[in-house]
Amino acid sequence: MEPTDRIKAQLMDADDLRRTLDRMARQIVELVDPDDDPAETFALIGMQTRGVYLARRLRDRIQSVEGLDIPVGTLDATMYRDDVHLRAQQPVVRATRIPFDISGRHLVLVDDVVYTGRTVRAALDALMDMGRPASVRFLVIVDRGHRELPIAADIVGRKVPTLPGEMVRVRLDEVDGREGVWLVEAERTEEASSSRT
Repeated sequence: MEPTDRIKAQLMDADDLRRTLDRMARQIVELVDPDDDPAETFALIGMQTRGVYLARRLRDRIQSVEGLDIPVGTLDATMYRDDVHLRAQQPVVRATRIPFDISGRHLVLVDDVVYTGRTVRAALDALMDMGRPASVRFLVIVDRGHRELPIAADIVGRKVPTLPGEMVRVRLDEVDGREGVWLVEAERTEEASSSRT
């Protein structure tokens, strides 16, 4: 959590998150054409920051259970956001690494929380600058509503209606040293990486 967060509820614990990812992995497998080699025709793209670790976990589950080798890329769409020039502070730009051609490939874009839809729109713009995928699906752990753009997730872990001033925090061991999803009341009005996407 952020120092100023006031926890209102825990929405998922580590076991809930594990079960959700197991279900999502099965949903992803259903998108893979059994006649194609997924290593050549399919990929997961994790959005920085937590989406990257979620995409890797999903890949590992699919590999372990189904034996499918699905490549994973990482994407930072910060500089494609429509509010990047409005921010008071210089944004932190993380690595984008997609070591395969996305043209003609079916992609699943992975993130932790969807809110306004603006980060997803920015990610789509970034991807289209890299090539022309056959399709792009969107997977998110939590859909917290309040969309400002016509963006909808194809695979959703949980829908959580939120009120103004509430945020959803997804926390992962790889980044935060703890696992789970929390609904918090944040005193800060600044944009947070897992609450304004």
